[in-house]
Formats: sequence, structure tokens, C-alpha cells
Amino acid sequence: MFSFGKHPDFSLFSHNAFLDPAILGRYPDHPFFREIDLPLADLKQICQPIDFIGLNFYNSYTIRASHEGPEHVPFHRGYPRTAMRWPITPSMMYYGTKFLFERYGLPVYITENGLSCNDKIYLDGKVHDADRIDFLHRYLLELQRAASESVDVRGYFHWSLLDNYEWSNGYEERFGLYFVNYETLERLPKDSAIWFRSVVESNGQSL
Repeated sequence: MFSFGKHPDFSLFSHNAFLDPAILGRYPDHPFFREIDLPLADLKQICQPIDFIGLNFYNSYTIRASHEGPEHVPFHRGYPRTAMRWPITPSMMYYGTKFLFERYGLPVYITENGLSCNDKIYLDGKVHDADRIDFLHRYLLELQRAASESVDVRGYFHWSLLDNYEWSNGYEERFGLYFVNYETLERLPKDSAIWFRSVVESNGQSL
């Protein structure tokens, strides 16, 4: 299973704590909701028709049962990570979209997905970001696998087009397909921009 939080209890809880009331019109069958007095009349306002589910997907954690309750499966030493130390977990694209589509029956858009790399301009004047291409290739293949199994995937939006100001890290992290020189504001397409263009032009057939 994929999860949204670092604590196993939150991981299980967060799967449907927010979407169940909004889409299904009920709170999940979870001890947290059984122990508090919720104004059920609010569900009439909370549950309104929506057109799709938008997912910001970057990484996930795996949880398993234990004698003490749910626990995380630790990542092994040397597990692949991004420049921000986020684990690279492409299978979340498959299991995450499949889980949500089967539970809620709504079309799915990936509204954010990407990674920060230690990008630089090489001596040949280009930005060779092979790690980003590999990351995108792996994640998009998993998204393609979900779509091939009838998950209604409508779109994918990469984060981000340009290197940008990140809310928690400022200009330290580079997520863009285009390299931005923050001194001159010059924009330079990275290798990943050229690769991603071919994927878009082929509608994923070049993966």
C-alpha cells in the first residue's frame, strides 16, 4: 500500500479521511471518527459533486501489519533518493491511482509530480539531467500501467516547467525542465525537457 504520511497510523487514516466525506458522503470506519461527536448534518455541505481527483504525487511509504499495529517498512541503506532526500517510489503511481479510482470512481489527474536534482550547466553549455529523465520514465511507465488496467487517467502535469522558488527551500532546489540562471534569468532547456517533449508528442508511445 502507498501512504501519505510518515506515521503509520496517519498513513492509514489519511487514505480516505478527507475524500470519503467529500465524495462518498460519509466518514471512514476508523476509531478516530467513532470516538468523537461529529455533526453529521455537515456532510450535506461537504459532499458535493466533483469532476475529478487531482493528485500531487512525489513519494510514498510502505506499511505492514505487526504485533504492535501498523508499521513502516524501512528503506534499505543506499535506497535511491532525490536531491531533497525523498525516496524514489514509482510504483505509487500505479497503486495510488488504482486505489483511488476503484474507491471513488472519478477520473484522475496527476496535478504535480517531479523531483529536485543537483542540476548544473556542463562545459558543453547544456544541462544533462539523466536522473530526472530516469525518474520520469519510471513514474510515467507506472501511470501508463494503471491506465492500461482501465484506471481513468486523464492527464499528467510535471512539476515544474522552470526552476522556481520553492516555499520551504527557496531557490536551493531545482525542479524544472528548464534551467534558470538566477543572476541573468536566462532559461535553458535541460535534457529532460527535450525527452519529455518527445513523450508528449507521442502521447506516451515513446516510453
